[in-house]
Amino acid sequence: MNRAFSRKKDKTWMHTPEALSKHYIPYNAKFLGSTEVEHPKGTEVVRDAVRKLKFARHIKKSEGQKIPKVELQISIYGVKILEPKTKDVQHNCQLHRISFCADDKTDKRIFTFICKDSESNKHLCYVFDSEKCAEEITLTIGQAFDLAYRKFLESGGKDVETRKQIAGLQKRIQDLETENMELKNKVQDLENQLRITQVSTSPAGSVTPKSASTDIFDMIPFSPISPQSSTPTRNGTQPPPVPTRSTEIKRDLFGAEPFDPFNCGAGDFPPDIQSKLDEMQEGFKMGLTLEGTVFCLDPLDSRC
Repeated sequence: MNRAFSRKKDKTWMHTPEALSKHYIPYNAKFLGSTEVEHPKGTEVVRDAVRKLKFARHIKKSEGQKIPKVELQISIYGVKILEPKTKDVQHNCQLHRISFCADDKTDKRIFTFICKDSESNKHLCYVFDSEKCAEEITLTIGQAFDLAYRKFLESGGKDVETRKQIAGLQKRIQDLETENMELKNKVQDLENQLRITQVSTSPAGSVTPKSASTDIFDMIPFSPISPQSSTPTRNGTQPPPVPTRSTEIKRDLFGAEPFDPFNCGAGDFPPDIQSKLDEMQEGFKMGLTLEGTVFCLDPLDSRC
């Protein structure tokens, strides 16, 4: 078993890998709600969240409000919370963002999980009443996490660190190219200053000033763009204009195209997908912890 996942040692998976990989496992439950928590893991963290949401539900129940029913769809792609009749998705919790999942040892209905919100990056604790199958749902989420992590490794997750190193080397190459270009410009400035100094210090009439079109070695300065000839071709038409530097392919000091690790092969990923891989790697590295705990600490907690 990989280090990114821990579960109850005395339990086995509830479903076949094919069921979670090609389809999803549906469960019906009542949704007590979600609340922000300070930490991604911890029994005390989820216990306080459960008590808080149960208390809020007691108040709403006394006002005549019913606990909304939802459908959970669990697969290797995440845990979806849907409205049972319309199938509208209310929440979509990706597995690499789920860090803690727990069910109640004394009450087979209550279970909860902590998930990092994709927009706010806050940790939210979701609490459900599941009609006496809380432990099965918890294990199903754990199995889906395990399968998703394996699939992530097989589909490129192992190369994330290597790609980071390549991106670092690319940045270093770009910095060196910039530095070389600055040095080249400084050398050109020094040559110009030396030419001006030689002309200004020579006796009057003894030295003919050199043409501005040659350098101090009587050589024509190198220019990446040849001057456009105004001589017509044999058919009387002008040759096509030489493309400007801005329209040419960007090249380094030695005339080669800069190395780009994201475009060097079909198996590489563009930066936006790379950042997604980094996020998934961090989530799977944190891992998912499954626990059986006691949420009901007093008679008031025994019912929703």
